[in-house]
Amino acid sequence: MNEDTEFGRELVASMQEAAAIVRGEKKPARVHLALDGIDVRGIRERLGLSRPAFAERFGLAIAAVRDWEQGLRRPDPAARVLLMVIGRSPDVVAEAVAESRAA
Repeated sequence: MNEDTEFGRELVASMQEAAAIVRGEKKPARVHLALDGIDVRGIRERLGLSRPAFAERFGLAIAAVRDWEQGLRRPDPAARVLLMVIGRSPDVVAEAVAESRAA
């Protein structure tokens, strides 16, 4: 019976890559982990915004955005809701922030 499957080949290749990373022969790929199902970096990058521009547009602290993206802090419940809405309707949130600043 031939156990040489695509999955098996991918598994072996993954292990070889991991060993090369451990030996310092290869750099690890960047991984973006979503916090509680919210990928802050993914939302920001999908909108094509830098961290400062994202923070400014949506009324957030740049340090908070950075810390969320780097996994140093987790968004509190209100921030999680805001980030979810930004992910779905960024223009609506940006308009609300602009109106709030103008008031």
